[in-house]
Amino acid sequence: MARKGTATVVGAGFYGSTTAQRLAEYDIFSKVVLTDIRDGWAEGLALDLNQSRPIEGFETQVVGRTTGQDGSGYEVIAGSDVVVITAGLPRKPGMSRMDLLGVNGGIVRQVAENVARHAPDAVVIVVSNPLDEMTALCAQVSGFPKKRVMGQAGVLDTARFTHFVAEELGVPVKSVKTLTLGSHGDTMVPVPSACTVNGQPLGQLLDAATIEELVARTRNGGAEVVGLLKSGSAFYAPSAAAARMARAVIEDSGAVLPVCAWVDGQYGIDGVYLGVEAEIGASGVRRVVERDLTESELAGLREAADAVQAKAKDVASL
Repeated sequence: MARKGTATVVGAGFYGSTTAQRLAEYDIFSKVVLTDIRDGWAEGLALDLNQSRPIEGFETQVVGRTTGQDGSGYEVIAGSDVVVITAGLPRKPGMSRMDLLGVNGGIVRQVAENVARHAPDAVVIVVSNPLDEMTALCAQVSGFPKKRVMGQAGVLDTARFTHFVAEELGVPVKSVKTLTLGSHGDTMVPVPSACTVNGQPLGQLLDAATIEELVARTRNGGAEVVGLLKSGSAFYAPSAAAARMARAVIEDSGAVLPVCAWVDGQYGIDGVYLGVEAEIGASGVRRVVERDLTESELAGLREAADAVQAKAKDVASL
């Protein structure tokens, strides 16, 4: 198998370390780099992951490096093709994603500066919360073309919607197709009109009230996990989503995925990072893919755009 390129994961908490594990076990990258500010933490995880290679049968090299707030250690990410930014504090029970704006803004700014310095040609996937705002901040600070900075949200939220529908109907998840757009938060827009089960429209299988219940559970999917864990937030499904996006980049696959991308005219929305479907390749977002939406779904998407744009000044000052 031909392996190529380097993927970097910044932040080695549960989310980051699991993302690095998934990327390594894909066995398509030459190297996966994992960084963290805790002394020796990333190095220890990398050693552990490397020792799993004979068992899992992958050859991707995993490198760990401690980084400092002064930028020390970031030289290890040089030449990265894709960088996944997971650094930041997770939510606690009762917190919204927006509660993390100030503290995570400072962290993402520092990371973005170092990515721009050491990996100027990378595609960046942001997963730090609040997602839409942190993606915009990363693009602003890095100075990268907006197509090379995107956020992970829609892949995760769509997976949650798919799971809930499959669970409700008692069918395999592979038989279910769903979609969520909008923001990664209260103005998330699940798209029932795009949902099918074995090719049959969801509306023919479930009544409107049940679909709305599943939509609401999807919108609150992250908070539900946080409430159950009581300490920390989801990482298995989110890491799978981020890794899948990174794979689309390194394989230059052209996969159409729901991601947080720069929207400039599509759906009548201008100048905002927002959850939409996009074709993903080696250059990042090749293009935003528009689909027909119902009037209420389109209104929800525009409402989400307005909510994100209302925070633009706050992001600019972080």
